[in-house]
Amino acid sequence: MRFFVRTLFLLCFSVIFCAISSPGQNTTEQNQTCLKCHASQTYTLYNDWTEKEEKRLMNPFYILDTVQLAGGVHHAFNCIDCHSMDYETYPHDSELKLEPMMTCIDCHGGDPTYQDWQFDRIEEEFHKSVHYETHGDQFSCSKCHNQHYYRPTARNSNSIREIVNYSNEMCLSCHDNMTMYQLVSDSTKPKLVDVHSWLPNQELHFKRVRCIECHTEVQDSLMVSHNILKKELATRNCVECHSSNSILQASLYKYQNLKTRSEDGENSQKSILGLFTINRSNKNLSNTYYVIGASRVPYLNTIFAIIFFAAVGGIAVHTILRILKK
Repeated sequence: MRFFVRTLFLLCFSVIFCAISSPGQNTTEQNQTCLKCHASQTYTLYNDWTEKEEKRLMNPFYILDTVQLAGGVHHAFNCIDCHSMDYETYPHDSELKLEPMMTCIDCHGGDPTYQDWQFDRIEEEFHKSVHYETHGDQFSCSKCHNQHYYRPTARNSNSIREIVNYSNEMCLSCHDNMTMYQLVSDSTKPKLVDVHSWLPNQELHFKRVRCIECHTEVQDSLMVSHNILKKELATRNCVECHSSNSILQASLYKYQNLKTRSEDGENSQKSILGLFTINRSNKNLSNTYYVIGASRVPYLNTIFAIIFFAAVGGIAVHTILRILKK
């Protein structure tokens, strides 16, 4: 009886394990066929003209980083989920390169499963951006978001530096790369240092804040704004960031602040005198970097209040005593 129960248990466990693991294995096996070439520097094909197999160099733009691919949000997908099934035939038909690629909205648009990510709102904002106004449908999501490697860093990472680096690399992949820049413009790529010559401490700003903090219209309802503004409309007023009501709270530090509100229940608390309010929403700024005007030491408000009222009280007592002694 015990042997029968043990055998039945092992059989059930095996069935469940296979049911869970088989989709991932199938996905890996199917993609491995593609990655034999697209994760290698070379590929092999049979040349009908010479009737021999030849090894050739792979186009570097078609070589995938398998480590980044495994870390991306689409790592469990099959290649043909987005690419044409005709790519299963090798050598590939050259006309497949002319087939329009699927976009993010083709899968995520109008789907209640992804409504929390507001892809439809993102598309609306993107259509207002200078990128779309200038290039139309030729400027797609993939120009900034690599479908193979994309990670929702702004939502998932606890490191502001990682969020900044990941976001700015998207911008710099075109704006600091002449080859990619020529895909969307025939003009000479301007030097970023010269364009931002008005900005003090350029290097520090580029390391600490994202390009989109100044170059987008902030939307409270979106985690990351996608309305890239024309350069004439970019923020140049230092006070926008360097103040207690810093726009960074609604952009770069938005997700951290949302978590803070849910954990703390409120953004502010009163000082011990009940007259001066200590703003706690800026603590994410001060915990990571010091931002002049935005990173304030809360206890200084209380100390100042004590000194102020002590001075006023001293003057009042002194005045009363002078009057009484006359």
